[in-house]
Amino acid sequence: QVQLVESGGGLVQAGGSLRLSCAASGSIFSINAMGWYRQAPGKQRELVAAITSGGSTNYADSVKGRFTISRDNAKNTVYLQMNSLKPEDTAVYYCNADALPVGWYPTESWGQGTQVTVSS
Repeated sequence: QVQLVESGGGLVQAGGSLRLSCAASGSIFSINAMGWYRQAPGKQRELVAAITSGGSTNYADSVKGRFTISRDNAKNTVYLQMNSLKPEDTAVYYCNADALPVGWYPTESWGQGTQVTVSS
């Protein structure tokens, strides 16, 4: 019932910036929290940043001060501005949303993932 489509990944040199976007679509009544996770090769998926519908944010310690999460509730879209990128930020980044579809139960949805590669 809820589809998430990410965009904005790519290859960037260390110290550079990228901006990820994730748009939710479908029969959506409301979206509570939205967030970004990442998974590097051989590692578990980890939370990068999350934001509630009211704008409260939470960041992994490794990205604090470098990444900024924001959202446009009218567009059901969440963004991740990534600055001062490091090679260790290389991973597949996944969008996540806790949504309430129209006439359905609260669901957790995931995007297909977008690759971010930071070269040294």
